[in-house]
Amino acid sequence: MMAPLAMVLGLFAPVCYAPPVSAVITVPYVQPACAYCSGHRGIQYAVATGTPVTAVSDGVVVFAGAVAGTRYVVVLHPDGMRATYGMLASASVRSGEVVHVGQVVGLSAVHLYFGLRDAANAPVDPAPLLGRLVGRARLLPTDGSGGRPAAAPRLVCAGDVSRPSSA
Repeated sequence: MMAPLAMVLGLFAPVCYAPPVSAVITVPYVQPACAYCSGHRGIQYAVATGTPVTAVSDGVVVFAGAVAGTRYVVVLHPDGMRATYGMLASASVRSGEVVHVGQVVGLSAVHLYFGLRDAANAPVDPAPLLGRLVGRARLLPTDGSGGRPAAAPRLVCAGDVSRPSSA
């Protein structure tokens, strides 16, 4: 069987998504043994209620609403992956809306559920696909002026051995 053209061209190289929040993962992904078996098809973060939850990548909102009393936002990304943000206190986007990486999609409740599904609708462990935002340390003037604005943090992915510039 021939590989799809997109895979041959490397269009589906390993991805690195921005994390939806800066928090500790309290419940890891647990692969279910079958499509209907128990498991934890995403990861769960411990967050303070009202924490802004941001889009991990650009995409289109395909669902924003409540299921069985729990609020969700689902975003379809250009690579075919669907990100699910669950246990939200509120959603700030609507179905059909285009979102960009880092845009707030909602505010968290006590916990945040984050899951990924591939184009075949199979759950995927999101943890290895999430990078981390790294800022550069900076010194502040002692006169209280605050100095120049800090540089924007950059996304560091697994295997990224580059170091922040000293500029």
